[in-house]
Amino acid sequence: MTSTGKSSQIEAELARIEEEENISILWACESGSRAWGFESQDSDYDVRFIYLRRTAEYLRASDLRDVIEKPISDDLDISGWDLPKALRLFRKSNPPLLEWLQSPIVYQGNDHFHKAISALLPDYFSPIGCMYHYMSMADRNRRSYLDKTQIKLKRYF
Repeated sequence: MTSTGKSSQIEAELARIEEEENISILWACESGSRAWGFESQDSDYDVRFIYLRRTAEYLRASDLRDVIEKPISDDLDISGWDLPKALRLFRKSNPPLLEWLQSPIVYQGNDHFHKAISALLPDYFSPIGCMYHYMSMADRNRRSYLDKTQIKLKRYF
């Protein structure tokens, strides 16, 4: 399938998720190897999104799950975070979220949301927090993958 065909499939899947979950997707992008420009032929599409529920859902006595994860299907890995969760993580300078907001591959985006949250980046970005995140990730990957005798090139990234 061409990349244009894949984009159409991804956009259709995002529209289906919006309808099924009764949400509005504020930002949907590519994450991982394709966003970084080093995908391989067997790379899947890591689609990540930030969504907003209807107001009444936030006024419930019990909390709803703040993540939507769809089973990997047809080389699509799609998941998203509810806006309040994304904002809590933004405040902590969460690197994956910061990467999503700067992804060069955007499938769906609300310009007002993206401009507003991007304007806050200088106030919330913490290089030290990001450094600890990546150091922890590197150590976890070293223990899980890099101590083996054969290592896939992808694991070094």
